Amino acid sequence: MDKNRSPRISGIAVTVGTTTTLLGLLLGLLVHGTGYAGTSTGLPQRDTATAPPAEPKKKRKPVATSISHGVQKPGPGSAGESAEKGEGKGAGRGEGKGAEKSRTPLALTLDDGPDPTWTPKVLDLLRQERVKATFCLIGPNAERNPDLVKRIVAEGHRLCDHSMHHDTGMDQKPVSYQSKEILDAKRMIDKASGGAPLRYYRAPGGAFTPESRKIAAKNGMRPLGWTADSDDWRLPGAETIVGTVRQQVADGARIILMHDGGGDRSETYAALETLIPQLKQDGYAFGFPEA
Repeated sequence: MDKNRSPRISGIAVTVGTTTTLLGLLLGLLVHGTGYAGTSTGLPQRDTATAPPAEPKKKRKPVATSISHGVQKPGPGSAGESAEKGEGKGAGRGEGKGAEKSRTPLALTLDDGPDPTWTPKVLDLLRQERVKATFCLIGPNAERNPDLVKRIVAEGHRLCDHSMHHDTGMDQKPVSYQSKEILDAKRMIDKASGGAPLRYYRAPGGAFTPESRKIAAKNGMRPLGWTADSDDWRLPGAETIVGTVRQQVADGARIILMHDGGGDRSETYAALETLIPQLKQDGYAFGFPEA
């Protein structure tokens, strides 16, 4: 072999001196255990510090206004027992032959009507399902649709004053304005219904004030809140509406807020077609808010 040629190892040309130097350096690294990023392996290591665990997804809570009430037992002779107290025995009239002896009462409330398109459809459905509800009426809507108001009363449902103009900021307005919103609507509803009992007042968007409660009480109306908000006005789809209400009811909500007026309520109607039978099957009955 030519003395001037370098030896080849696996096809790589190296000099003897260089090879010796490299071997020495490698031995030194192994002895001292020093490698990349301070590790003994000489390989990059993934940071083993764990990140804080993600917060669990919060359960959706029932939405409530500053006022919330119990629910009367359905059927005649109700004394206004509160569902929150675990009362409400008896399936009530119209729950079918297979109704259980003890059911948890719910109150279905429908806002912003009466509407000439959707209120009749909802009333037909309620009659078919033998369910009673509370209709929270806008004064001018009642004035324009007196026959619907009378039908609501004739079919055994209850009425609620929901103001004149659905002003969700009325709690920031003068007391004189609040009074006019409540009492002008009451006069229109009273005239449309022929003087039927008007048991409740629901502030638009839950905008109650101490003064508005006093005005309502002085005129024989109890402030009516809600504990299950369907969010149907957002038009999320019937399936979502059903799921939203059932979840809140399962969490303990007893007064359901939905809408039969104020716009296209096709999703609300479709949701009610599914929701009412499902809630009955889940062991609930329908009554009225305490009055």
